[in-house]
Amino acid sequence: MNDIPAAKTFYLKKLGWQASYQDDTVLMLRVAPSVVLSFWAIEEFIEEVGPVSAGDAPITLAYNCRTEHDVDAVLRRAMATGGTRLKPGSKRSWRGYSVYFSDPNGYRWEVAWNPSEMGEDLLDQAEAGQTSQSPLEAAH
Repeated sequence: MNDIPAAKTFYLKKLGWQASYQDDTVLMLRVAPSVVLSFWAIEEFIEEVGPVSAGDAPITLAYNCRTEHDVDAVLRRAMATGGTRLKPGSKRSWRGYSVYFSDPNGYRWEVAWNPSEMGEDLLDQAEAGQTSQSPLEAAH
């Protein structure tokens, strides 16, 4: 994705979806309880996740956890079932903790503990069974 403004126009203005987070280099959309789809500017994606191969889209899916310990547990399970670690877990500038892995088909996942309001809101809604903020449902 080299054109974040075009993605914002398409998803937010034309489809009417709501961003969970957005800035000049990333657009995050909640697609399910505790799952976020992120579209990245290529430079930021490489810095955040790692290198891309020709034809790879700079997107990630993020699975959100309640604790740092839960992040590591999800990573262990992913590794035990065929995932590949892309980056070691690290403390983040946004006060949380995350790690990246790819599934056997090469899709990149971030597993994150995000103690911010956005992260807590995602998990609270997931636990309450609320999905009304999902862009897939908001479009109807």
